[in-house]
Amino acid sequence: MKLESVCQEAAVYVRERMAHEGTGHDWRHIDRVTKLAIAIAAREGADVGICQLAALFHDLPDDKLTDSKEQELENIVLWMNRHHVPDADVRHIVEIIATMSFRGGGGAPMRTLEGQVVQDADRLDAIGAIGIARTFTYAGAKGHLIHEPESAPRGVLTAEQYRNEPGTAIHHFYEKLLMLKDLMNTPTARALATERHLFMEQFLHQFYKEWDADISV
Repeated sequence: MKLESVCQEAAVYVRERMAHEGTGHDWRHIDRVTKLAIAIAAREGADVGICQLAALFHDLPDDKLTDSKEQELENIVLWMNRHHVPDADVRHIVEIIATMSFRGGGGAPMRTLEGQVVQDADRLDAIGAIGIARTFTYAGAKGHLIHEPESAPRGVLTAEQYRNEPGTAIHHFYEKLLMLKDLMNTPTARALATERHLFMEQFLHQFYKEWDADISV
């Protein structure tokens, strides 16, 4: 089966799996990341099919969403085997989705251009206007506070701390989102990230003004 047809079937499968996900890692997030990955891959000369399929599957094994990353990775491998994805492509796709997470900022660099493209696409959807919306969606779903001025953003975090210790929505900007512009891999993503990063800075400036009931013009 051609990879294009596999991607069409994968989109149906993932959409069904993520239909009721309520933390901002839903099907629409995956669809945006996939579209970004396709566009960046085409511009950077990466394998579009590999990027597309990895982007479609990338959140299924996310440990924010599943109790067993290993089982979800195994399920993805079984799905691709049933759809006759070549073994080399299966290994490549699994490598991408197993290693692309932010993980407190301490993740290993992506080995291949395709991995860099998919990681960039996912990170782009975490910043800018969409990133702001997703941050507050996730905080609400997890019962986190919007802001607590008396507590500071956490410093360098282990992957376990990043996942499990509660923070606030505003702290998340400093613990992850504002770092992402400088972590983009490809020239295309770096250019796109600049505008989105600036929008977040403008948002935070306005947020603090309103939080402090500052009525100065």
